[in-house]
Amino acid sequence: MNDDYAPPDDPLDVLHEDAEMLVVSKPAGLLSVPGKGPHLADCLIARVQAVWPQALLVHRLDRDTSGVMVFGVTPHAQRFLSKQFELRAAKKTYFARVWGRFTPKVGRVDLPLIVDWPNRPRQHVDHENGKAAVTDWRVVRDTATESRVRLMPKTGRSHQLRVHMLAMGHPILGDPFYATGAARDFDRLMLHSEELKIKHPDSGRMMKFRKSAPF
Repeated sequence: MNDDYAPPDDPLDVLHEDAEMLVVSKPAGLLSVPGKGPHLADCLIARVQAVWPQALLVHRLDRDTSGVMVFGVTPHAQRFLSKQFELRAAKKTYFARVWGRFTPKVGRVDLPLIVDWPNRPRQHVDHENGKAAVTDWRVVRDTATESRVRLMPKTGRSHQLRVHMLAMGHPILGDPFYATGAARDFDRLMLHSEELKIKHPDSGRMMKFRKSAPF
């Protein structure tokens, strides 16, 4: 993490609020949780707890990724929601702009990942020691130079979507870790958590929360 952390001062974008859960859209450039050191204290959980002191973390998004995040408002809700992520029952859909024309239009990436220790927090594909990582993709539209895709991760590895797209030869535009050359020359990482389907901690009813990508 660089020391030039300058998170956006966007107001909280609340998508849903009730007695058990809170859903917000995180802006790109803001940490989900505090980093090491006072200069990395500003983060989404801190901003949320300034308004809802009882809010509890359930999952995270990378600093450079925007989009839908859910928080528990009670300990029961946090456990219930977190379990769905652990059991891969929470259904996540991301929207991304990637380099080049993506073919075929629908498919699956099944490549195990592990941290690249000399270059952490970067991750890389490792068929011997990596942990299982699976991502489905679907092309929405494309041009000769880029594709807009929906990504449906079946696992939740660190940097999974970013490394899987790189491995397919289509790095996510603006990625400071994995894109190079013209693919990196964008003002943000073009990755957004567009939709989350998850069961409500009280009713058990499946709910869908959505925030369209700002790019």
